[in-house]
Amino acid sequence: MRRILAGALTAGQLQGNDVRKGTTMGYCFGGTVALELARSGFEQKAFVPFHGAFDIPTGQSYDKTTGEILVFHGSADQSVSLESFATLGKTLEAAKVPHEMVTYSGAPHAFSVFGSDRYDARADQRSWKRYLDFLAEEYK
Repeated sequence: MRRILAGALTAGQLQGNDVRKGTTMGYCFGGTVALELARSGFEQKAFVPFHGAFDIPTGQSYDKTTGEILVFHGSADQSVSLESFATLGKTLEAAKVPHEMVTYSGAPHAFSVFGSDRYDARADQRSWKRYLDFLAEEYK
């Protein structure tokens, strides 16, 4: 994975971009990948999972995380428990990673998937608004 990340950084620099000033966000598996990227030590301003998974694989930690983490989670998520959410918060705090963690009452896993029986408009709209506000704060 580190080789891929180094390649992405080089390609971004060649095109005049600097991905280290970016934010990685993702939904569900993409949110889990955002946290994996944070744990890898990849330099970015922020990592934002929407209803991702929070368990940490053996041998990994957030000790090398360089950016802030903003987490959106449904408190009625039966795929990823509130206990796992709380453990992530404790882990980030212990590693001194700046973070904000938001839950939405009654929202299940995949609360942002339009047209599904899990869609929760309130959680989807509020999480998206907070994400846009967060970006505005980070990139003023």
